[in-house]
Amino acid sequence: MKKSRLNKNYDRTGWLFTIPSILIIISFVFYPMIKALITSLESGMGNNLKFVGIANYTRLFTDDIFKKAVTNTLIYLVVQVPIMILLALFISVMLNDKNLKLKGFFRTAIFLPCVTSLVAYSVIFKSLFSNDGLMNNLLINIHLITTPIEWITSPFWAKITIIIAITWRWTGYNMIFYLAGLQNIDPSIYEAARIDGATGVKQFFHITVPLLKPIILFTTVMSTTGTLQLFDEVMNITKGGPGNASTTISQYIYNLSFKYSPNFGYAAAVSFTIVIMIAVLSLIQFKVAGDEK
Repeated sequence: MKKSRLNKNYDRTGWLFTIPSILIIISFVFYPMIKALITSLESGMGNNLKFVGIANYTRLFTDDIFKKAVTNTLIYLVVQVPIMILLALFISVMLNDKNLKLKGFFRTAIFLPCVTSLVAYSVIFKSLFSNDGLMNNLLINIHLITTPIEWITSPFWAKITIIIAITWRWTGYNMIFYLAGLQNIDPSIYEAARIDGATGVKQFFHITVPLLKPIILFTTVMSTTGTLQLFDEVMNITKGGPGNASTTISQYIYNLSFKYSPNFGYAAAVSFTIVIMIAVLSLIQFKVAGDEK
């Protein structure tokens, strides 16, 4: 009886601690999601919302701007995420070398970009990659180009500029995860591999990568999620231009809500395409990685 009463007291105490968190999650996560889903089935704004069913979703298939935004977002995803993951992995392996001097300085320097203000660094990148900016002047001075590259106003180079910007900012973030994983690998494994004659390249592909597989999967899923929600860089560097050539899904949602004639229902429908894409791509990544959990 005493144990039963004690267990009940523990249960009550546990619920007292968890109920506030549950209420906050319901209020600020689940309720907005359900409300957004309901809104996606409506059209108009304010008190003039009308139920239109799946009309907003069927409209997606005939919306050229939406198709362009999806294409641009997927280009950023397919090009930038692999580059960033490989670069972060390579840098982390270099910075994990016991013989490297000033490791603390290099780690801090590479990690710093991801703690800078999104707006501030985007404005700086816009200045650096302008027609008369530092990047063009540097390339001209070392005779790699003869005329300035239109980094911001060219459809092709605008995407390249965005890819460079987000790679610069987020590589250090992923590097920290890989460094933490590398420092948990037993050095004796590498010593045994060296004794068996394994080169540095073989050690990397047959020891480092397999042992970091869970972390690589985690960073890949997180990077995919972040790229599909890409907004700040595009908004502040290219404003989605020229002619929607660099716009993303998130920026299109913003435009539908605040720039064009407000249509919160259709904007909500577009936002749920990001949810679906994240869910599908994350599932694919887990399957490819062989995670059966």
